[in-house]
This record gives sequence, C-alpha cells and structure tokens, in this order.
Amino acid sequence: MLRPSFARRLPRRGLAVLVGFLMAGNAQAADLWTIAQDALANDAELSSTQAAFQATEAARDVQRGTLLPQISVGGNAAHTRTYSSSNEGLRIPGVPAEAFETEDSVNSVGLSLDAEQALYDPTRRAQLERAEREIDRDALGVDAAAQQLLFDVSNAYFEILRAHDVLSARRAQETAIERQLEQAQERFEVGLIAITDVHEAQASYDLARAQRLAAEGAMRVSFEALERLTGHRYDSIEALDDEVPIARPVPADREAWVELAMANSPLVLSAEAAIEVARSSVDISRAARQPTLSAFASYGWSESDRTGTDEQSESQVGLRASLPLYTGGSTQARIRQSGFLLEASQYDFEAQRRDTIQQVRSLFTRVNNDVETVEARRQAIVSNQSALEATRSGYEVGTRNIVDVLNAEQNLFNAIAEHAEARYDYILGLLQLQQQAGLLGPDSIQSVNAWLSEGERVSLELPDEANDDPVMNIGERPQAPS
Repeated sequence: MLRPSFARRLPRRGLAVLVGFLMAGNAQAADLWTIAQDALANDAELSSTQAAFQATEAARDVQRGTLLPQISVGGNAAHTRTYSSSNEGLRIPGVPAEAFETEDSVNSVGLSLDAEQALYDPTRRAQLERAEREIDRDALGVDAAAQQLLFDVSNAYFEILRAHDVLSARRAQETAIERQLEQAQERFEVGLIAITDVHEAQASYDLARAQRLAAEGAMRVSFEALERLTGHRYDSIEALDDEVPIARPVPADREAWVELAMANSPLVLSAEAAIEVARSSVDISRAARQPTLSAFASYGWSESDRTGTDEQSESQVGLRASLPLYTGGSTQARIRQSGFLLEASQYDFEAQRRDTIQQVRSLFTRVNNDVETVEARRQAIVSNQSALEATRSGYEVGTRNIVDVLNAEQNLFNAIAEHAEARYDYILGLLQLQQQAGLLGPDSIQSVNAWLSEGERVSLELPDEANDDPVMNIGERPQAPS
C-alpha cells in the first residue's frame, strides 16, 4: 500500500532528474555534462514519455470535471406545417372536397437552461482516485526514462572513447609489426633468417591491419549512437584522464545497495504504484453496484405564433437518484476482471522487485571485480612490456625467433587495449549500478565528468556532409480553444 505522503510527492519526484538538468547552465565544451543536457532536451523517447505524463495529468482534470456542476444551455427555432383531410369518405352535394381539408403553419422558438450537480457518485469518485494513482505511476515512468537516457548517453560517450583507445592501440600495433616486417625482409635479403620468418611477420601484420580496420569501423559507428540521442553532432569530445579514481562503490555493503534500490528505484516504485492503479480499478467496478444521487435544476421558455397561444416558461428543481438492480451479470464480471488484473499487477511488482535485487547484486559484484581488473590490466601492460624487451633482446642474440617477438608485441598491445576497456567497463558498471538503485542523476554525471581531461580531446572524424535537419520536427501542437 502506498503511503499518502509518498503518493503526494511522486509527481514531483518523477521529474527531479529532468528539472535538475534543465536548470543547469549550458557549457560550450563537448563534455559528458553538456551532451547529457542536449540529450535530455532533444531525445524523442523521453519527450514522448513526458507528453504521455502530461496527458495523464490532463486525464485527472477530466475526471475531476465530472464531479463539478454540469451546466448547459439550448435553444431551438422551428417552422411547422401540418395538413389534414377528412377520412370519412362522405361527400355533401354541392360542397367541394377541399372544404374537408385543413392546413396550418406555425413558427416557434424556445430556450432551455439545465444544471446538474453530482451529490453521491461512487463510480466517478473512484475514477478520479484512479487518475491520481496513474499520475503517481507515470511520474515514476518519467524518472525511469530520464535515468535510462542518462545511462544511454554515458554509454554512448564512453563507447566512443573506448573505440578511440582501442583504435590507438591497434594503430600502434600495426606500426610496430610493420617495422618488424620490414626488418624481417631486410634480414631475409642478407640471408640472416629464413623465408618462413618473413611469412610469419606478414601474417601478423595482416592480422594487425584487420584489427585496426575493425577498430576504425567501431569508431565511426560509435558516434552515430550519440547523435541519435541528442540530435547534434560534435566535432570532438573530451577524453578520459589517465588518473581516474578506481574505487569500490560506496556503500561498500551489497545489501545496502539492495535497500537503496528498494527505496529509490523508479522501476520498483512504478510497479508498486501500478498495484494502486489496479486497486482503484477494482473500486470502480464495485462502485457500479451502488446508488447515485444528483441535484438538478432546469428552466425552459417557448413562444409560437399559433393563434391563442402565448409564451410559456417552466422551471424545475429536484433530486435524481438511481440504483442498478440487474445488469445481466456484467458488473460482477467486471469485478472479477479487475480483481485478476490486480493480482497480475502484484505479480509484476514481485517480478520487478526480484529482478532489481538480482541486477543490483550482480552489478555490485561486477564493479568490485572491475576495480581489481583495472589494476591487473595495468600491471599486465608493465609485465608484457618487460617481456617484449626481453624477447627482442633474445631475438637479437639468436635465442628467440621472429614468432616470439611478434607474439610478445601482440600481447603488449592487447594488454593496452584490454586495460582501456577495463577502465570503461568500471565506469559504465558504476553508473549502471546507480541507475538500478535509482540514484543516477545530475550529481552522478558531474562526478564522472570531472574525470575527463579538458586538454585532451577525441575527434569523431565526422563525414563531410552537413546535417541541417531540425532536431525534432513533429509539427504544431493542437491548441485548446480560448
């Protein structure tokens, strides 16, 4: 059961992330903070969710209006022509048949004024309550969509940086192996090595070139995802600083993160709010068996040009009550239907609760493992660098062959690429953990944004064609009559 205070604060909470961003000032640098603001302002899916939430708020006003006085005015103006003839079949000699026919024309006008006020209508009351609960649920949906967008932007941003770092490693690897291939060809020409060593170097170079081409393709594709979220293109973005604080998540207890998720996750809270919506639907179905009572007042005025008829007016004030006695079983069927839907929403909440708990626990373990993995990958670079130097020395004195050198070079550049990937895995895992716990917001993005280096930028190598399309072109919104 949602607490009343909790239900009242849900609409404000659902827009907290979005409001925090829209109130922030726009910066000129293409960093994560700036791009996140662009995405919140221009993402089509989030805008759709916001519009749906506003529609839900309007639906609440629609239901509230049914409990307020209903006043209508009407009028009519008519011209009536009547014709009649005798059907007795009798004819009087010397009297024409037209004498037994009559024709009359009357012009009339009338006005009416009606007012009604519901005094007791449990169905409309329950419908208003359901509309309130739907606002609570959809506000959390906006919150969830905003947090998902923040993670998607962060993921797209760091995937670009990941692709750039991997591409840099692959380019360096290709250059190093190309030099090794040239040396092997020179050694073969003077008879110091066999042709098989040249073939081994050529094969390694071809592999390195293929890996570099794949990295370039990933680089070109990665920024397209960012453009889709923001509707903008950026000449360059800030790179990740070398000194990123790789620390374990706080709090350091896994179950503490689960408790945070149960209290803050918009997905869990939305599923809980959906139970209240379904319970309100049960109340609506049950209310159909109860009586209704309303007060009404009416006034009517009419006038015609019929001979002997003056203007007439009539007023009436009273109460109107109704009680459904038999509806063919449809009311009971609706009660059973809404009861099953309530049960389904309770199962959906339990499924979402279990899924969130599992996700939080898994992400907490993953982030902690990533902390150790980043350090292990960094140490692997040092170890592979030492191994490469030792292998090259052995190759110079003849104790190692070209294959050993090529493998050592590949191992080194693989270690460099894997270390870069481990750092981005850690950052994205931490953000995803915060998202699952319902804590991903402006503070999270700004904290990660502080890890970027203003002095080092990554060019996205944009195509030459211009992108002059509007960010969102959906036409004019229909306006209510003034």
